[in-house]
Amino acid sequence: MDAVIFDLDGVLVDSERIWDEVRRAVVAEHGGTWREEATRAQQGMSTPEWARYLVEELGARLTPPEIATLVVKRMAARYAQEPPLIDGAVDVVRQVSKRWPVAIASSSPVILIKGFLDVTGLPVGAAVSSEQVGAGKPAPDVYLRAAELLGVAPEDCAAVEDTTNGLRSALAAKMAVYAVPNPHFPPDPEVLKQATAVVEKITDLPGALGLS
Repeated sequence: MDAVIFDLDGVLVDSERIWDEVRRAVVAEHGGTWREEATRAQQGMSTPEWARYLVEELGARLTPPEIATLVVKRMAARYAQEPPLIDGAVDVVRQVSKRWPVAIASSSPVILIKGFLDVTGLPVGAAVSSEQVGAGKPAPDVYLRAAELLGVAPEDCAAVEDTTNGLRSALAAKMAVYAVPNPHFPPDPEVLKQATAVVEKITDLPGALGLS
């Protein structure tokens, strides 16, 4: 293993529920109807992808660019108050970075990734948003780009993920996948079985990587 690439939402920040709350509110405010499967369907989607989903599948009466701008603006306001950091996550990334180069491969917009890094000051060698590549998760694009920026072959990377689509994305990139299952949105058990290792919480990751 030559590098470790972290997902952001649900792995380092407890933001999956905030994304869900904000999107639900915006859809309701603009004439759409939330569906039971909508939350899981959007996990891993890039900004253009979930924006189209809110409009085309859930019926929000805005254009995709309009709804993307509104949702991201509200998310940025939440982050500006205080990013919902997962306990111990920042320390784990620092510990891992002492041994291997680290990167972030996230479905969050660039502005939210930057906000997280500004607050934490983490020594990240690369940070990629799925809105900067061809497709969101479960496609492997964001992980492949992160590995490329680190100068490491994808198959020599470990990925840290929490949701079904995130796990599928890292698996499709041929990485060793370390799963930290999201307690609010548990991943598909069949996909979880394909992980190299499963840890209960992010603070267990260093042990799984052989650091402690």
